[in-house]
Formats: sequence, structure tokens, C-alpha cells
Amino acid sequence: MTQQNVTALVCHMNIKLEDGSTADSTQASGKPAKLNIGDQSLSPAFEAQLLGLAQGDKHNFTLGAKDAFGESNPDAIHHMDRSRFPADMELEEGVIVSFAGPGGSEIPGIVREVAGNSITVDLNHPLAGRDVTFELDVVEVITG
Repeated sequence: MTQQNVTALVCHMNIKLEDGSTADSTQASGKPAKLNIGDQSLSPAFEAQLLGLAQGDKHNFTLGAKDAFGESNPDAIHHMDRSRFPADMELEEGVIVSFAGPGGSEIPGIVREVAGNSITVDLNHPLAGRDVTFELDVVEVITG
């Protein structure tokens, strides 16, 4: 019998922070996530956790920041003038703003500080620099 090559897992996923709080969950939307294997979208450490999982499996694992959403990059923190934002936009710490990225994509940024007309925006992934725990519930295994 030849082993089929697993190309993706469809999973319900909870992402938990160090304090046990839930940062994100596919349960809320009812739409499971598709995790592609071998396309470089996941870190090697994340992919290693997926090996051997089958439909119906539940698997929990914790990854350090560099293997989860990456380390926080200081070059992705920008100080911008208030004039670069719409006049009616409410800017306060924690607000998520969107910027145009390459090819028409959107890049979310989090306002980290407002000091007069200087707005500090962090374009790192919101979970960058954090160790996180993934709770997976495998719905489907896609083979190719």
C-alpha cells in the first residue's frame, strides 16, 4: 500500500496566549481553517506538529514566538503624522487601522501610542513576539 501525500489539514483551531486567554478561534465563525503543508506558509516547527494527524484527532501544542507568528520586528513600527489618517478617524491605543499593501492587499496595523500629532503604528502580526498554544481538532485530511 502506498502512503498518500498529505497536502492539507482542515481543522478547527483555538489559539491561546500564555495567560490561557483565547486570541483567536475558528469555532466562533464555524469555519475551520485549512492548513497547507509544504507550501512554506507554516513554520517547519508548526508543520512537524501536523505530521501523522488523522481526521477526528485532537492535538494541542505550544510554539515559541519565532515558530508561531514570528518575533516582533522593530522595523515594522512606524511613527506617522496625524495628517496621514482621515480627519474623522478615532485614533487611540489598540485601534486597528488598515493600509494599502502590494497588489491591492491590506496590511493591518495596531495603534500603539498617540502623542499629539504623532501616531505610533505597529505593522507586526498582532501575535508576533508571543508564545502561543494551538488546540487543533482535525475535521478533514486532504491528500494529493
